[in-house]
This record gives sequence, C-alpha cells and structure tokens, in this order.
Amino acid sequence: MTTRAPEPGNHDALPADAVLPLVVRTVPLENGPGTEAPLVDLLPADGALAWLRGGEGLVGWGSAASITTAGATRFAEAERWWSRLAARAVVRDEVGTPGTGLVSFGTFAFADDPGTSTLVVPRVLVGQRGGRRWLTTIGHDTIGVPATRVAEPPAAPQGLAFGPGALAERDWEAVVADAVARIDAGDLEKVVLARDLVARLDEPLDVRWPLRRLASAYPTCWTFHVDGLFGATPEMLVRRERGLVTSRVLAGTIRRTGDEVRDAGLAGELARSSKDLEEHEYAVRSVADALEPHCSSMNVPESPFVLHLPNVMHLATDVTGVVPEDASVTSLGLAASLHPSAAVGGTPTPAATALITAIEGMERGRYAGPVGWMDASGDGEWGIALRSAQVEQPAPGETGGRVRLFAGCGIVAGSDPAAELAESQAKLEPVRHALGG
Repeated sequence: MTTRAPEPGNHDALPADAVLPLVVRTVPLENGPGTEAPLVDLLPADGALAWLRGGEGLVGWGSAASITTAGATRFAEAERWWSRLAARAVVRDEVGTPGTGLVSFGTFAFADDPGTSTLVVPRVLVGQRGGRRWLTTIGHDTIGVPATRVAEPPAAPQGLAFGPGALAERDWEAVVADAVARIDAGDLEKVVLARDLVARLDEPLDVRWPLRRLASAYPTCWTFHVDGLFGATPEMLVRRERGLVTSRVLAGTIRRTGDEVRDAGLAGELARSSKDLEEHEYAVRSVADALEPHCSSMNVPESPFVLHLPNVMHLATDVTGVVPEDASVTSLGLAASLHPSAAVGGTPTPAATALITAIEGMERGRYAGPVGWMDASGDGEWGIALRSAQVEQPAPGETGGRVRLFAGCGIVAGSDPAAELAESQAKLEPVRHALGG
C-alpha cells in the first residue's frame, strides 16, 4: 500500500487511524449562487471530481484525504482504510440521503499488475438528487460553509490531433483473429480485447471541457472524473442503496445510423443475433454468480432489452438483489467481487484475463476497472470505466497535453475482426467528440 505525499498541513498520506478525525458537515443548498447551475459548471480547474447522470449526482474538489493502492489487494486495502477513516469521522449531516456526509470517489486498476488505484475524499462536495441539492465540507478542523458559485468556463482544447496507440488498426485486427482461433480451438468461450488511441494537444487538457460535453450529450450515462480518468459509462457495475443491489450488464453492440427507421430495424437484428445473445449471456451469468453469495434474494431477467445511446445500441440486463440487513459487504466490496465481469474480461475469467495479458499489446491502467463513489455507510455506485480516457503526462520529447482513449469489444466464436474494429471506433466516438475531434 502506498499513499500520496501530503501537502503542508495536510494529513492525507498518513494512516487513517493516525490523523485527526475528519470533520464533516452537510447542509441543504436552497438559495443563492450555485443552487441552480448544472453541477458540472461548479467545478474549479484543479482537483475536480465528478459522478453525474441526468443532471444529478456528485461533484467535488480538493483532497481532505486520499490513498493509493496497487496489486491483488488493492480493493481490500482501500476498503480497510475507508472503514477506519469513516469510523473516526465527526459528521453533522442535515440532509441524510445516500451521497451525503462523508463520501469518497474512487477509481481502480483493471489488472492486479500493472496499475494503481485510488480513493479520494474531497474537501468540498455538492450533490443533487430528486430536486434536492446539498453541500458537504470535509476537513480536520471546524468548518464553515463556503459559498458555491459557477466556475470560470474551461478553455477548449487547441491543436487536437489523434494518432495510433499501442497497436495500429491492422495489427489489432490480427490480434482479434488470433483470439477467435483460440476460441474455436476450445481454449475459452469469450475474451474482451481493447485498443487505445492517443490524442495530443498544444496545452494540457482542462478536463472540465470534455466532462461538460459528455454530460450534455450522454445524459443517460454516468459521466465521471477521478484522478485523470474521465468518461461517460453506460454500464453500472453495482449500486448498493439501503440493502438493494443493482447491476446493469451490457454486452452485444451495434452502431446507430441516425435514421430512426433503420435503427429500429438494427435494434431488432441485435435482439435476435445469436452471436450477441451468446456474448450477453456470458456477461449476465458472471454477474449473477458473483452477486449471489452476498444476496438473500435475486432477480435475473430471462431476456435482455435494447439500450439506445446516441452512438450505439447495446443488449442490456438489469440484475437486482437484496443484501441481508446484517451483511457487512460494502458497495466497494461488491464491486471487487464482480470485477472483472465477462463484459470486460471474458469467460472463463482466468483464461480470458491471461489471454488479454498475452496478446492485447497495451496496458489498460484503470480502463474497464471500477469507478464511482461510496459513503460512510458503504452505500455507493460503481460503474465500469468504459467510453473513457486517461489524461497522461507527455511522452519524452513531447510538449503540450496527452490523452489516451480506450475502447473494447467482446470476442466470441464467429467474431469478424473488421466488424470488431468498426465497433471499437463507434465506442471511441463519445470521448473523441467530447475533446473536439
């Protein structure tokens, strides 16, 4: 376990039981600046954190405490740290809804190695749910209530240019063909292969620019930003709220044309596609099997529905369950038990993840890992970091800004490499467009 170097007077990097207790205050926001503007418009340029859907959710900034973990124990170490921190916090919560009081934002690496994961407790958080808006302040001393106001708008990216990532398109198609051959040989049933695209800019990216555009263009997705990882994911890995557990499974994709009549026909084709239904069944089965040990009852629909997004359509299934009242498992613990699902890894999981390491040809980092938030009770929401990108440091010899975009496709028997490449391009489109490409 590693921790970040503290700022002067900041105890972030010390163990949770070795610092002054956090003092947390949540109050309703009913009038004045910051009560009507979109949440994303409140974010300052530095330290922005976001989890938004349909105009509601959470935004925060600053760091009252944080932890960075790595390896196979990354989830367990982060959860232990959070439990100690929450147990010692002094909380005054005048709103009392999920997402108030002490809250952390998190993002976790896809693989045990390489990659780092982090939980961040913001100094200031603004949330909105069901028409109610609130403000939470967090620190080590008595805290007043700061004014909230619309921030200065972000600057648009300049000099945007896209280039290949780890593999050129033809090379990635060859990797897909290799995976199909291994599936045909009986080595595994499904593997999810990802590719990346690199965007270069004249100046470092102000992440609020793509966040605002993603939140506007994809209101039914969860727009997020934590520690340089941003995107708009359509897939909820797990939500835990007062005993109810929900997981949205997406697997099986077709690109939209923009013609409503044609798209309706394509949706019907997707719903009848044996290849896509097979891929979807693997993903649903993996989620249900992972949740079952934690739930006293579950509901797994027999057939998926078609989820319509602006750029693509997915086969989707909402799996639900009930956690017993005496259960200690948190939303992060549930996310750890679900990751990696067949929707982002494959089936069987050990064979699929080993194949990803062997042939994918790039480091995923936190792409396709859990991203979201959790409160002191353990309730929270964790999406899968899809339709996402990572803000990176420029490579040696480069200047300006650098962003790495990701997209992945489920490969099963009969998958066509050219079709999978086209699907990956459709999945890259949300972040490309949000950057201005």
